Amino acid sequence: MKTYKIAVVYGDGIGHEIVPAGLKVLNAAAEKFGFKLETEQFPWGAGYYKKHGEFMPASGLETLKAFDAIYFGAVGDPEVDDTLPAMLYTFKVRTHFKQYVNYRPVKLLPGIESPLRYKSHEDIDFVVVRENNEGEFVQNGKIIRGDSPEGLAMDTSIFTRVGIERIAHYSFKLAQSRRKKVTNVTKSNTLIHSLAYWDSVIEEVSKQYPDVEYSKMYVDNASASFVLKPEVFDVIVTTNMIGDILSDLGGAIMGSLGLGPSGNINPEKEFPSMFEPIHGSAPDIAGQGIANPVGSIWSGALMLDHIGEKEAAKAIIKGIEATTRKGIITIDLGGKAKTQEIAEEVIANL
Repeated sequence: MKTYKIAVVYGDGIGHEIVPAGLKVLNAAAEKFGFKLETEQFPWGAGYYKKHGEFMPASGLETLKAFDAIYFGAVGDPEVDDTLPAMLYTFKVRTHFKQYVNYRPVKLLPGIESPLRYKSHEDIDFVVVRENNEGEFVQNGKIIRGDSPEGLAMDTSIFTRVGIERIAHYSFKLAQSRRKKVTNVTKSNTLIHSLAYWDSVIEEVSKQYPDVEYSKMYVDNASASFVLKPEVFDVIVTTNMIGDILSDLGGAIMGSLGLGPSGNINPEKEFPSMFEPIHGSAPDIAGQGIANPVGSIWSGALMLDHIGEKEAAKAIIKGIEATTRKGIITIDLGGKAKTQEIAEEVIANL
């Protein structure tokens, strides 16, 4: 029997509820499709920081390197500086393991009404591919004499040819397996150096994929189009910060951020990839058993697809769709189902 080693990091808040729910589904799928998930849990996150002064031990990255994938919940705590989780955990893992693809599907599930009252399930089905290692989030900057009248703060975005090319190739190859359409969401009319360069390199790459329709759209227009005509999108390729914002808007038009999955992917599989829902740790509802686990369960399906168990991944997604089609949904969607009830229903549908 094929066995995969999976590092499990609950993180904080509702991570301690949605990740166990997701693991139940993943293990049920593994049993059904004839493979095994060998998991090891690590107590890292903001809670760990409060006890130890760090989000993970110094050896944490070396420890994670031995696994096939990382299954992650959410990180953050109201008592911990909000600038620290990304810097000391999320960005650290994404950068060290060259997880340069942030893959975020946006799809309206059966039985759920989008806040966009005129849009159907056929209209909302696309993927935001966010460049995950460069761009606006490299944290290359400083504050100079911040308390003085002449205080100065700066952050410098970084875009490299290799970084742009690799995310572009990933996006065009993905589009070839979907509806053969790539939209580059940019803001090069105002960021006339960094994003003009981004555009030029992506256009160069586009010429290597003549079977894929390529277009460019400014982020302000794209934001409006998410709401007014989401059906125009298939694969969106965009920068780190723009992708972060747009993918949350994508979760909103799906009906809830609780539904949104994501993968931080190293396509070459030189390092483990990390899979997590797009939402945060939601400390306001933690411990009540009402958190929506669909984003976490779906992220688990993305993980199985990445490690090669594609049939199991498809089955989990079908199980999610069968669950929502029956109207079995959590409180954030206007339903009454609890976290574990959703997991059990998806397992039953498997």
